[in-house]
Amino acid sequence: MIQDLFIPPLSDSTTQILDLSVQNPNFKPEIYQDMAKFSRFIQDSMGSKRYGLGGYLEHRKMYESHENFATGQQDYRNIHLGIDIWAEAGTEVFVPMDGIIHSFQVNEGSGNYGPTIILAHQIRGERIYSLYGHLSSQDLIGLAPGQKMRRGQKMAHLGNSFENGGWPPHLHFQLIRDLQGFVGDYPGVCSQRDLAFYAQNCPDPARFVFC
Repeated sequence: MIQDLFIPPLSDSTTQILDLSVQNPNFKPEIYQDMAKFSRFIQDSMGSKRYGLGGYLEHRKMYESHENFATGQQDYRNIHLGIDIWAEAGTEVFVPMDGIIHSFQVNEGSGNYGPTIILAHQIRGERIYSLYGHLSSQDLIGLAPGQKMRRGQKMAHLGNSFENGGWPPHLHFQLIRDLQGFVGDYPGVCSQRDLAFYAQNCPDPARFVFC
């Protein structure tokens, strides 16, 4: 389950739900276009909680600050397809369900994932993939495709803004049914016109039954 991604686990006492959507009038361009202000906004929104959580199918204006989210149709990929867990850089990430390493790589560029790991799982006869973005560069050292990963095993750490694509530290966690040939990468944001496909292909991690 997603609460097992971290120790201590996600719970009501450790986790604050965050709103980074277009509906939040306090999350303005002058905040998300400035790293220091963005980081402070996240911390202030979390309050005394250890983690900030949210974002599945959230419509976010902030992606329009990054050219790689623009499409050829004169619109933006701005619907978030995973969940984000915000915490301090260096926070350890644990494997939430048994699987194997499918692929990994550094996805470079402003707004991108930075170091990324994708695991493959068999759940109730279904092949499902889990993607972990915005990790620390050191976490990719020594990995190999096909390597077994056990539930509860320490896998990675949250990267800092200099290595994670230029974001305040957080984990982008996403489930994917069909990787469509992607290796070490998969879209984490889609445009409104493609939402129906991606909402089916990337189920809500908070509602998905992992066993």
